[in-house]
Amino acid sequence: MAYGRPDLGLTTRAEVIEEARRITAVTSLPLLVDVDTGWGDEITDCVQELEQTGAAGLQLEDQVDEKRCGHRPGKRLVSTGEMQARLSAALAARKDSSFIIMARTDACSVDSAEGLAAAIDRSLAYIETGADMIFVEALTSLVEYRQFTEAVRVPVLANLTEFGQTPLFDREQMTQTGVSLLLYPLSAFRVMSKAVEGLYASIRSDGSQRAWLERMQTREELYELLDYLAAERAQDAQHKKDHAKTD
Repeated sequence: MAYGRPDLGLTTRAEVIEEARRITAVTSLPLLVDVDTGWGDEITDCVQELEQTGAAGLQLEDQVDEKRCGHRPGKRLVSTGEMQARLSAALAARKDSSFIIMARTDACSVDSAEGLAAAIDRSLAYIETGADMIFVEALTSLVEYRQFTEAVRVPVLANLTEFGQTPLFDREQMTQTGVSLLLYPLSAFRVMSKAVEGLYASIRSDGSQRAWLERMQTREELYELLDYLAAERAQDAQHKKDHAKTD
């Protein structure tokens, strides 16, 4: 499953919709889109536009609009009722019943006395409102995940991001807890960013990228992935056809 996420709430609805459109244009994988807190009154348009992109669903969370990463301190939540209102607006806007509305709760890791019990209570309220799935953020033990899934009887997503509050449990461990979906939101990005740092450091010190060639995707591999040669042949055929018309 592909997954797009604006995270800090700085990304506009239009930007998220465009990214979703670009992703669904090149993959048949179901796309779950992070819409943060839903942009207030824009949630109706957001749902309808995401349905039009071919996205499989969205994730809507219960932080205040000035939100932050789920594994950072200082998070603040809206009331359960306000989150239910967000969900109700999203559900009312949905035209395709197969489009997933996932509710996320950060209650386990806010700087307050909420905790696991509050996360369960909130999630049950969100399910009662109509949420199809639940994303519970930043639990810290397998026992907590098991307690959560035993109480919340819809598919549950867990975020296994690196350098956060949740230990990097393996897939089998998470399967045993009853969690249905696992999220690795920045794993590939972190590997790529570290590699890029090393590449440019090497170019600066060695004067060339030659030492990195074996770690690079070759031109042929890229072209095969993109089906580039087929597009090139189609251009050549069209050029010949156009040229023949002018002769």
